[in-house]
Amino acid sequence: MEYIIVSSCLLGVNCRYDGGNEFRENIKGLMTKYNLIPVCGEIFGGMTTPRNPSEIIGDKVFDNSGIDVSENFYRGAEEVVNLCKLYDCKLAILKSNSPSCGFGQIYDGTFSGNKVDGMGITAKLLDKNGVQIFNEINFVELLK
Repeated sequence: MEYIIVSSCLLGVNCRYDGGNEFRENIKGLMTKYNLIPVCGEIFGGMTTPRNPSEIIGDKVFDNSGIDVSENFYRGAEEVVNLCKLYDCKLAILKSNSPSCGFGQIYDGTFSGNKVDGMGITAKLLDKNGVQIFNEINFVELLK
């Protein structure tokens, strides 16, 4: 069976900044066709749960108290890519809008809820390494 990288929060792991998850039963259901590898770039980068929310400004990531947490995000992204290479993953299902996993749109760095075109740190590195990225909404294309 093919391996797919999946944001841990989408599989019910309480790893989000607020200590919760974004469980999606329909994504868990993919386990009948694929081997799912849960990942969280923020946790892999050494961040705690819960933690302050973070957003990207330029090529850096700051939490809402102004602390630069970029090193954590970049380290975590590298670990996700390492796993992806280890298991020869060609696909990923990542949490939309996240500063780590967002693909297409992310929050704009003002902590105001506004979104802009862009990619999270992990998503960008996976994309650069040739991984096809889906989110919790458009992953249904995998089922076709």
